[in-house]
Amino acid sequence: MLAKHREIVEDLAFPYKAPKAYRALLDLGTEALPAVRAGLRHDESNVRLHCCKFLDRYLSPDTLYDLLDMLNDGDERVRCSALHTLACDRCKEGSCRPEEADVLPRVMTLLERDPEAHVRAMAIEVVGQFVHTNALAVAAISAARQNDENPTVRKKAGWYLPGGPIHRRTGPKRAKGQ
Repeated sequence: MLAKHREIVEDLAFPYKAPKAYRALLDLGTEALPAVRAGLRHDESNVRLHCCKFLDRYLSPDTLYDLLDMLNDGDERVRCSALHTLACDRCKEGSCRPEEADVLPRVMTLLERDPEAHVRAMAIEVVGQFVHTNALAVAAISAARQNDENPTVRKKAGWYLPGGPIHRRTGPKRAKGQ
């Protein structure tokens, strides 16, 4: 059956086959993870992109480090998809939650240095997960707010800094009367 899964992943390389192939992978669920993991190393960026998107729904402890490797991908769409999966709250409980030490340094580097503004904007969402507990995360987002060349990145950074709407919404909940 794994050969059939690999064929489905190969179909992701063809724009006219990709939607049907992606739906087939989603229908397979975690059964498709071995083929999807292999697809993350595929030469064709569209395959890697769809495999990252699949992990947004089926991220597991076994695939987390494969996903982190996608942060270095040469295609900005793949990097953005990997960042979205890391930022998405859907699968962030227990052993599936990325460790701060594994994620934060890599993503702060993207926030500071990635040539693509969309990647830097997505990186803010991941770094923003740590602003309530890590001063380095606050400093990285503050630097983006002050220094990024892109106005959208600067604006989004402000949302995650103290006083910003996302910072307020994601902060620790206070007991009534405090």
